[in-house]
Amino acid sequence: ASLLPKYRGSAPYQWAVLDGLEETGVSAMYLCREMDAGDVIDVAKTPIDPNETAGMLLDRLAVLGAELLSSTLSKVEKGEAKGVAQDESLVCYAPMLDKSMCPIDFTKTAQQVHNQVRGLHPWPVATAVLAGTKFKIHQTVVLEDAPAAAPGTILGLTKTGLQVACGSGAVEIRSLQAEGGKRMAAPDYFRGHPLE
Repeated sequence: ASLLPKYRGSAPYQWAVLDGLEETGVSAMYLCREMDAGDVIDVAKTPIDPNETAGMLLDRLAVLGAELLSSTLSKVEKGEAKGVAQDESLVCYAPMLDKSMCPIDFTKTAQQVHNQVRGLHPWPVATAVLAGTKFKIHQTVVLEDAPAAAPGTILGLTKTGLQVACGSGAVEIRSLQAEGGKRMAAPDYFRGHPLE
């Protein structure tokens, strides 16, 4: 689920989102001894929506991959499945995700925070401590015109979410889950747990 030779490894589509790519895709390749290093038979590309999570992207890549597999098998049957060697100078890796990646660092840019939330969803899910409570953060949007404030400062609660300042810009947290609780829209949660 990547455009080889980029993002070889166990979490290619997640890293495409984490890194803020605008495009990814799937590759059909011949297997070889090294990981994801075989000759590429064909690729199919797709844009990544700016608010698409890794889980949403995977659902689309599964369909795209099935279509590519079908066309690749046709080429194999006809003896037309020629592979092209990967350019080793373009190789990058997509290592396995783990929970150490979850805590949000609000000193990063709003776009980086947003990409982290998207890329770690549905697992292991980005986390943040807000007003003394630890939350899983399920959905954010980048705010275009946010007032400048220290990273991590809660800027306000609107009808759509909780606004938090980042190192550059701000994000609005739309959906979250308190530890031991269920996923909720941020305004609904904070209506029952008012912020100081």
